[in-house]
Amino acid sequence: MKIVFQGEPGANSHIACKEAYPDVEPVPCATFEDAFAMIEDGKADLGMIPIENSVAGRVADIHHLLPTSPLHITGEHFLPIHHQLVALKGVTLDQVKSAQSHVMALGQCRKFLREHRLEAVIGADTAGSARQIAERSDPAQAAIASSLAADVYGLNVLAEDIEDEDHNTTRFITLAREPVSVPAGNGPVVTAFIFRVRNVSAALFKALSGFATNSVNMTKLESYQTGGQFFASQFYAEIDGHPDDKHVALAMEELQFFSAELRVLGTFAAHPYRAYILEPEENRALRPSPGV
Repeated sequence: MKIVFQGEPGANSHIACKEAYPDVEPVPCATFEDAFAMIEDGKADLGMIPIENSVAGRVADIHHLLPTSPLHITGEHFLPIHHQLVALKGVTLDQVKSAQSHVMALGQCRKFLREHRLEAVIGADTAGSARQIAERSDPAQAAIASSLAADVYGLNVLAEDIEDEDHNTTRFITLAREPVSVPAGNGPVVTAFIFRVRNVSAALFKALSGFATNSVNMTKLESYQTGGQFFASQFYAEIDGHPDDKHVALAMEELQFFSAELRVLGTFAAHPYRAYILEPEENRALRPSPGV
């Protein structure tokens, strides 16, 4: 089996693949579009795709690809992110003038960059930036990447864990050509879907009211502009629960009535990290994050 990820060897997505699917061959892709296409064409079985980060927010590219993709969400994985400043061997921090990385990584390390007066240079991805730094052999240039990327490209770690927040975590979703049937009543599950409301007064309120009246917890709601129009008419949402649960079925039925379009992207087992982050802080301190 093969699992695709966007980026180069050593990327955080590569790490997520190794953690979640250690027995599946990880395959790098230059772009998210390439990764989606490989799954759709049957050249890969799964895809490990970042969807949001606790510091930098949603990964916009993915949220625009999902509504038009025929792929299904079959799982999720939470990866605590630790960024390292990496440079050529023998280089010291005071020699470095710039740091290159993916725009999301740069946004997660603003304090460090500002403190050390480093110019932020946008790269295609974290691991690719590390490779380019190794190839250029310029002591004034560094990259923000993972420790795995430093090992892959023979670089030295100048500063460890430079992310702004210690809760810095990226959530990944697993994509596949076919949906995976997760039975109801067998532990916590998440259901993801896309819907487009009808063009009537208070349509969104009416569409979502069924989740409130049926006590269904909605954990995510993202809006999209479609057709070049400057108003939100399409939404991506996630809820706790299974479509076969009675209260979820009633809420989805009401949503269907007020929607012009409704498509369930997947129902999948909730990752243990969800329960971990809801624990009291003193309890969490006693054990490592299940995302590691």
